[in-house]
Amino acid sequence: MDKKTLSRDGTPVAYERTGQGPAVVLVSGAMSTGGTMRPLAAALADRFDVVVYDRRGRGESGDTAPYAVDREVEDLAALIELLGGEAALYGISSGGALALHAAASGLPVRRVAVYEVPYAVYEGGTKERAEYTERLDEALAHGRRGDAVELFLRLTGLAEQMIQGARQSPMWSGMEAIAPSLAHDNTVMGDGLVPRDLLASVTVPVLSAAGGASPGWLREAAQAVAEAAPEGTYRVLEGQTHMVDPQVLAPVLAEFLGQ
Repeated sequence: MDKKTLSRDGTPVAYERTGQGPAVVLVSGAMSTGGTMRPLAAALADRFDVVVYDRRGRGESGDTAPYAVDREVEDLAALIELLGGEAALYGISSGGALALHAAASGLPVRRVAVYEVPYAVYEGGTKERAEYTERLDEALAHGRRGDAVELFLRLTGLAEQMIQGARQSPMWSGMEAIAPSLAHDNTVMGDGLVPRDLLASVTVPVLSAAGGASPGWLREAAQAVAEAAPEGTYRVLEGQTHMVDPQVLAPVLAEFLGQ
């Protein structure tokens, strides 16, 4: 990240800006920095003024306790101000949940697109989320960052053999470095259910997309988000998974965000 701005509470937020056109801020999900959004930013830069950023607690951005979702909304407010006072938002996974919170808060957001926010559609999903929260909080409180990362990877459905393989990989130290931010994403996700009341208060157009090759529950969640938003649209990207191809996603976003 080549630039920094200050959020309302004084936390430095690192960002990069590229392209020309209507302003768009890209919001990354859990266990990722703004750098993971660079390929998508590059694919959108011919039509948009695109910002990618390190969410607080990761990468080159700071972190200020105590954490609250409102503080991350204020981070987005600071970025939108730099972009001229209005922007569209795109968020992937739990970053999509943050983008929806920001739109519901009344920030000057003109459109919101999200991809596979991992909400549970049925009440049974809250039990798994509560167990994860308890174990995550315990691991982080005792400084067991590796255990926290493992808990998250299991929550995503990654096989045990792959998790142990990841522990031996060069990327593991980077994952442990941002492990405390898992608590941030967990807070953004709330009880894990589709936040229908919050979505009902989003007054701008919302695109909720999912991959055709992703698990069915992610498509159900994406459809539920679109149905709960007053101006929601649901879209399936055939052949895509949670690791969506930026070259497939970019034209869909450009069509929606460019309106």
